This record gives sequence, C-alpha cells and structure tokens, in this order.
Amino acid sequence: MGLQIGNIVPRKGIDFSELKGKKIAVDAFNTIFQFLSTIRQPDGTPLMDRQKRVTSHLSGLFYRNINLMKQGLKLIYVFDGKTPRLKGGTQEKRQEIKEKAFENYEKAVEEEDVGGMGKFSRQLSTLTPEMLEESKELLLAMGIPVVQAPGEGEAEASFLAFNKRAYAVGSQDYDSLLFSAPVLIQNLTLASKRKTPTGYVSIGPEMIELERVLNSLQIDLDQLICLGILCGTDYNPGGIKGIGPKKALDIVKKEKAPALIFKQFPNIDFNWQEVFELFKRPDVRDEEIVFPKMDKEKVKKILLEHDFSEDRINSALQKLEDAKEEAKQTTLF
Repeated sequence: MGLQIGNIVPRKGIDFSELKGKKIAVDAFNTIFQFLSTIRQPDGTPLMDRQKRVTSHLSGLFYRNINLMKQGLKLIYVFDGKTPRLKGGTQEKRQEIKEKAFENYEKAVEEEDVGGMGKFSRQLSTLTPEMLEESKELLLAMGIPVVQAPGEGEAEASFLAFNKRAYAVGSQDYDSLLFSAPVLIQNLTLASKRKTPTGYVSIGPEMIELERVLNSLQIDLDQLICLGILCGTDYNPGGIKGIGPKKALDIVKKEKAPALIFKQFPNIDFNWQEVFELFKRPDVRDEEIVFPKMDKEKVKKILLEHDFSEDRINSALQKLEDAKEEAKQTTLF
C-alpha cells in the first residue's frame, strides 16, 4: 500500500539519458507484483504458458529490463527478507481487499462483464515463492545482481543508495524516503502512457530527492518519518483518522520533536515509537554489488521453457547488443 504523500512532495521529470551508467536499486517485490497485476489479457487472465503456469512476471522482467539496460541503466534487484511483525496489519488489509475483489470478480464472470473481470482480477494477484525464485534466476542470467535483504527490500535498497552502492532507489512507493534514500526514481518504464480509471495519462521517469523534499517542506528526517506515521505506513495502516499529508505537515512543523508530536494523540491504537524505530534503524546490511555476466543461452532456456517466442527473445537480446555496441562506438568517437 505504501505511504501516500505524493501531493506534497516536490519532484522533477527527467530523461533516461540522465540515468545512463547509474546503478538503480529496484524494490523487487514492488516491481514484480506490478507486472503480475498489469500484464494480463483484457478479461484479467494473466499470461500463462501451455502448462497454465503464470508468466506475466517473467515477461515484465525480461522486456522492461532489456529496454532499461539499452538506455544504459545498471539495475540491482533487492528482494524482501523477513517481514517485520508490525506489517501484519497491512497484510490483513490486503487479504480483505482480495476477498472483496474475488466476490466482485465472480459476479463479473456471472454477468459476462469482461471489463469488470479485468478490473477485479488485478486485485487478486499473488506472488508465490516459485515466482520469486524464477525471477531471481532470470535476473541473474540477464546480468542483473540480486540482493537478498535481511528484512524489508525497500529498506535495504535505500541503505544501498545511502551508502553509495547505488545512485537511487527505483520504486513507486515513497517509503524509501523515510528509510533515508537520497534519491527516489518513479515511473521507471519506457512506456509513455499509463491506463487509469479515467483514461490514459502521459508518464515519464520522475526524480524525488530527499534533501530537496526536506528543504521544500522545511522539516528534518525525523519529522518526515513522523509525518509518514501520522498519514499511515505499512506498519500502521490508516495512520491517525482525519489526518492527511497537509495537516500532518502542519503538525510536525509546529511541534518538531517526535515525543511532542504524538503526545497530542494519547488514544492511538499503535505504538508510534516502534514504527519510528523501524524507519530509523531498519534490519539492513551492507552488500558489495557484483554484476554477473549475462548468460544469453540461460536466458533463452528459462523463457523457452515457458513458451516465449524465440524470435522475440533473440530480437530483444540483439537490440541490447546493438545498443551496447553503439555506446562503445560513441565513447571511442
């Protein structure tokens, strides 16, 4: 679900050329789940091979990452480890949403409502352990490092960026800012449009810089964490009733110290200190990032086992090779 503070956070649109040669630590769970939700047939059925195994995640990982690598980006995928106890509330809420979506999906099937089937099936996406292992295997074969976080993947990705192992975190969520990520890149896709309930909107990569956020809002990191807790995070879903980002900003700017901020809310049903500590001192570890060599034959073997088109695979790999060769020639020139 993530932190919802997009309407008060300054950002700037960028071109992919500005990220050329830079290492981006990608929140793997966030990204792969997005592929499972969006890469589907019109009636909501995910892509599958002949054995009815879901392949939406593999399609997204292969084609999007090939395109990003053609632009010169160096991607690092960071996977979740142990889930913090406090995240249980978010998982329960997600389960409730899935149960409701399943009811709506069955109703849409009965009514032969293809649009409704497509809409509600997206909310039923489930990322299995098998999918995660397949994803890691494909990424490594593509020459993309895989980092296994001890705790939250987004916290680890932020830590890598903070320690300059990576330039930025690639995620749609804002939580990485609370984990001290110096730079957050959103919309890390070459697609120029995105479908929304009201139609298509133009999109492009956007950069959100922590220092600029703090300066613009005139607060420090501790206050930003408190602002997030007031609005609601994965560790305290819903936050404090009636408080949105703008009101939360007014509160943290007035009181400043975390203890004074939350002293105003003696009846809240969560331990704010625990949530605060999870952002200030997350379960992370330093990792030396080593980029494996791409194994084209293994990439093809993995995808062909799932009935991908060999011609399309070869074409994508060739385009990546051509882009690399062009970059070499440009550098030499």
